[in-house]
Amino acid sequence: MAEIQGRCADRFGAVAEALTVSLDGDDVGASAAVYVDGEAVVDIWGGYVDAARTVAWERDTIVNVWSTTKTMVALCALILADRGELELDAPVAAYWPEFAAAGKQDVLVRHLLGHTAGLPVWDEPITAADLYSWPTVTARLAAQAPQWEPGSTGGYHSITFGYLVGEVIARVTGRSVGRFFAEEVAGPLGADFHIGLAAEHDHRVATLIAAPEGDKPEGFEVGVADANTAAWRRTEIPAVNGHGNARSVGLVQSVLACGGTVGGVRLLSEAGCARVFEEQFRGTDRILGQPIRWGMGYRLESRTCSWGGWGGSLVLVDFDRRMTVSYVMNQVLWDAGYDRSLSVLMAAYEAVTA
Repeated sequence: MAEIQGRCADRFGAVAEALTVSLDGDDVGASAAVYVDGEAVVDIWGGYVDAARTVAWERDTIVNVWSTTKTMVALCALILADRGELELDAPVAAYWPEFAAAGKQDVLVRHLLGHTAGLPVWDEPITAADLYSWPTVTARLAAQAPQWEPGSTGGYHSITFGYLVGEVIARVTGRSVGRFFAEEVAGPLGADFHIGLAAEHDHRVATLIAAPEGDKPEGFEVGVADANTAAWRRTEIPAVNGHGNARSVGLVQSVLACGGTVGGVRLLSEAGCARVFEEQFRGTDRILGQPIRWGMGYRLESRTCSWGGWGGSLVLVDFDRRMTVSYVMNQVLWDAGYDRSLSVLMAAYEAVTA
C-alpha cells in the first residue's frame, strides 16, 4: 500500500484513501489538496518522481501541470479587469494593435478568455522549438484570420490561449504573464507555482512519464519528452507549462472561492471573482467535441469553475462551499487520465456533503 505524507483533517480521510488507491494503481507520484475558507484541510502527497520509483515525491516536489496553468492566466486577467486596467469587452486590438489584421478588429478580450476567438491553432504547423520564441508565435497569431466568426461558437484554444491572453497582459502591464503572476499573485500568496521556471528549482521537478500509448496523441504539437527539457521549463508557455504542486494550485485558486482574499491578501473584489461566471459559450466545443460551458477562462458547472491539464491534473473551485480541490501527478494518461483526479474530487465532496 502506498505511503501518504502530509496532513489530512479527519473529516476528509476519504481524500487520502483516494490518493492511496490511485498510487497503488496507475499513478507513480502525485499530490492532492483541499482548501476550505482558504485553509488547507488536506495537503498530501506520495509516490515517486521517477519512472523507476527510486526517488520519493517530497513535500516541495513540483511538476508540469499542463493546461491547469490556464486557470492561473485567466486569474491574472480577472485581477487586471477588477483593477480597471483591462476591459474585457474591449477589442483586443485596443491593447495589441497588430492583432487587428486579417479581420480580427472586432475580436474582444472576452473572446480570448472564452475560447471563442477562432484562433485555436496556428495556420502553419508549430513545433516545441517555435513555442520558445514569444515574438514569433504571437506575431503569427496576430497575422492570421480566425477560423470562425469570433464569439459565435466555442473551440478550445489548447496552446494559443496562453499566448493570446498573455500578450494582452504584457501590453497592459509591461510585464510578461509569468512575471506578472509571480509578482502579483504567487509572491503575495506565498504560492510555489511558476510560469517559466528558474534553474534553481530544477532539482524539485518530477519527471513526467509518458502514457503507455506513447509520448503524445496524434495531432498534438508537443509531448512529454518536450516538457522534460530545461528549454521547456525556462520559457513561458502560459497555456501549458506551469509548474507547481496541488498545494500551490489550490492556494492560488482559493482566491476565487473566498471572495478575492486568502491569508489576509486581497487580489480581487467579490464582484471581480464572480466575473468568472460570465458565460461565453454553451454547447458542443468544436475542438473538444463535447458539451461544455465556457466562462472567463474556466469551465463552468452550477456554481463551480474548473479546468484540468493533459494527462490528469485538475483544479475545481466551488463558490458556494468556499472550497478548492486540486490534484497533480507525473504519470500522463490519455484516455482515463481524469479518473484519478475525479476520485479525489468526489472524496472531497463526500466530506462536505455527509
